[in-house]
Amino acid sequence: MFRRTFWFGTGVAAGVWATTKVNRKLKQLTPDSLAATAANKALDVGGRVRDRAVGFALDVRDNMARREAELDDALGLKAPVDADPELAAPRRRAAIENSNNPRYTVDDRTAYSYNRNEDH
Repeated sequence: MFRRTFWFGTGVAAGVWATTKVNRKLKQLTPDSLAATAANKALDVGGRVRDRAVGFALDVRDNMARREAELDDALGLKAPVDADPELAAPRRRAAIENSNNPRYTVDDRTAYSYNRNEDH
């Protein structure tokens, strides 16, 4: 009698185990679960690609700055400005008022700033 009970219990345990395993697999194969899994994998891959791209961009930026410094040294662009006064051109300030604007009146010396988005 004990032998039959043992094999009955073993069969029940195997059935419960198999049913649980099949139900888990069926839940993994539903469209929502597949979409979630694909989205998670895409996020993981995107994160890895972004990390590599950021590293690459930093390497490019460092090498670009190094090469620019080499070119500046080779061309003498880092020379002091006071060494040759002819090289230092005076800077002009940008005009704040637009004298071609019809609202700019010279008679009463009232100047309006020009905003090109104002009329749109």
